[in-house]
Amino acid sequence: MWASRQNIVGVCGGITQRRQLLASAPPPARRPAAGTPLRGPMTAAPVAARRGAGHLRPAAAATQEAATNDPTTVSTTGLPRDATVGILGGGQLGRMMALAAGNLGVKVKCLDPADDAPASVAARHVKGHFRDADAVKRFVTEEGIDVLTMEIEHINTAALAEAAASTSVDVEPTANTIAIIQDKYAQKVHFAAHGVPLPEFREIKCRGCMEGTGKEYGYPFMLKSKRLAYDGKGNAVVRNEAGIDAAVAALGGYQQDLYAEKFAPFVKELAVMVVRSRDGGVVSYPLVETVHKDNICHVTEAPADVPGDVRDVALAVAEKAVACLGGAGIFGVEMFLLPDGSVLLNEIAPRCHNSGHYTMNGCVTSQFENHVRAVLGWPLGDTSLNVGCAIMLNLLGEAEGDEGVRRAHALMAKAYATPGASVHWYGKSGMAVGRKVGHINVVGATRAEARAKLGALDAGGLQSLVATQAAMAAAGLGGESSGGGGGAKVGIIMGSDSDLATMKAAAAVLEEFGVPLELTVVSAHRTPERMMEYAKTAAARGLKAIIAGAGGAAHLPGMVAAMTALPVIGVPVKPAGAHLDGLDALLSIVQMPKGVPVATVAIGNAANAGLLAVRIIAASDPELLAKMEAYQAGMKDTVLGKASRLEAQGWAEYKV
Repeated sequence: MWASRQNIVGVCGGITQRRQLLASAPPPARRPAAGTPLRGPMTAAPVAARRGAGHLRPAAAATQEAATNDPTTVSTTGLPRDATVGILGGGQLGRMMALAAGNLGVKVKCLDPADDAPASVAARHVKGHFRDADAVKRFVTEEGIDVLTMEIEHINTAALAEAAASTSVDVEPTANTIAIIQDKYAQKVHFAAHGVPLPEFREIKCRGCMEGTGKEYGYPFMLKSKRLAYDGKGNAVVRNEAGIDAAVAALGGYQQDLYAEKFAPFVKELAVMVVRSRDGGVVSYPLVETVHKDNICHVTEAPADVPGDVRDVALAVAEKAVACLGGAGIFGVEMFLLPDGSVLLNEIAPRCHNSGHYTMNGCVTSQFENHVRAVLGWPLGDTSLNVGCAIMLNLLGEAEGDEGVRRAHALMAKAYATPGASVHWYGKSGMAVGRKVGHINVVGATRAEARAKLGALDAGGLQSLVATQAAMAAAGLGGESSGGGGGAKVGIIMGSDSDLATMKAAAAVLEEFGVPLELTVVSAHRTPERMMEYAKTAAARGLKAIIAGAGGAAHLPGMVAAMTALPVIGVPVKPAGAHLDGLDALLSIVQMPKGVPVATVAIGNAANAGLLAVRIIAASDPELLAKMEAYQAGMKDTVLGKASRLEAQGWAEYKV
């Protein structure tokens, strides 16, 4: 309803082309708003058709009619409440999955070679390697596993397929899906065949292939291992022809199965968790931004600070990719946002993922709970955010041994004292540089609030988010932080359009600081109903402050302040032909009764009103606060420069 003066980001050709590409192969179904289940056919046949009812435990299989009448049955198409979930791997993801399953009353057992697997705090730990076919088969048969899932994709898929064929266990996601995703090159081929947008890629067999790739793709380009590549391992940047041999050697030589990928000059890395149940229900979590440090996920922010068109394209890419895989569970989909607004798939993890850890405190249902629900065939939980913004900060080992432990706990202590921060410690033994030992989630009612909390814990993490927003702005893409898509933060109102000559100074200041604003005419005397509606809906529309200019009787600022809890800044305006030089407006605005404050600036000084509004918002926005501090420093430098020139030139020669 209220006109908004902010940068309007046009839909660039890249987005239009990407939508045409996505339209070339039909998605599984129309994508609903995040958090709304989507019903559609799965790539793999339903469990009952694949395996028959034999996968159900005899005590609970009975007949579907009996199950329907049983009040303890969770789902007539899924596994019963007393089913046992087996997890291949007992690391931190298995730990958090088991903890979530425990809250649902679900029994969990894990297979892991470690003596002290982190998941053992919430799951029965069976010692054995998840790549050992015999160990996997014994785990399934001796432990009474009903559904087998995994916390790591680097497992023995042949053993998975054999276990599924020789026992009644159900494997989710399917062994075929894991096999595709294990091999990064096979993953690219699979998604390309299904019309999912990707960076260009090719198989590498020899030096001639590398030289040809450099000529076709240009430098730099990426060289990657097909298997066992994660957290930056198995990747090398080929910066020029002279660097070919070193890159190949770093990955173990041509015999190690390599492929090349054209460099994607992304402005942001995006991710989304997509969960699908065995009955075909599909739900996407909010799109997030991920920031990596030394090739390891360092920070994620939800929701991603991108325009709505970019968000829609990214979600469509993610859902299309997951739709062409078989099986149930949660999938972590990583993508690149390019300067033209297009989105390319990077890779997919068929499991819970770092980019979904924020859901533990930021969403109605965590990724871990929804993975358990999905593999059991239970109804999927609500994936929507329950806060305005959620940020995850990875806790990585900064030093070896005791010093690394001390540093990690020092950061955790700061988090314990930060409202809205939650610590998740993984309970791993030992400490090494770069090792994931925990994470911290911070939440806030607004992005600025959440970022302020992150900045108090890790200034570098905050700056990394600010840096990607600068890259977005340089590319002409907007977002909430850049004022391109997050809605107005300050409302500027005036009693008459004749006041614009004065009030536009406030708008100029706000635009200089990158604060989104709206500006309109609201008369206290001629449009009282409009004034009431504006004031009462201001907070709900996302405004953080209101600047109200008025002349003469000047009732507008005070009346608006009486009807909103937001701070109101009054600007006394001197109307054309006024006989009291604006003093009447000044006295009217400044003489507010106790309980209805209006911060009043000097007559006609709307610029100061704009600066005060910036300071109000900057109190919870560290990026904006830094801009204000720089502005103040600039004023100081200006005054000192003038003083220096006056002293050097003398009063007689100095020109003002």
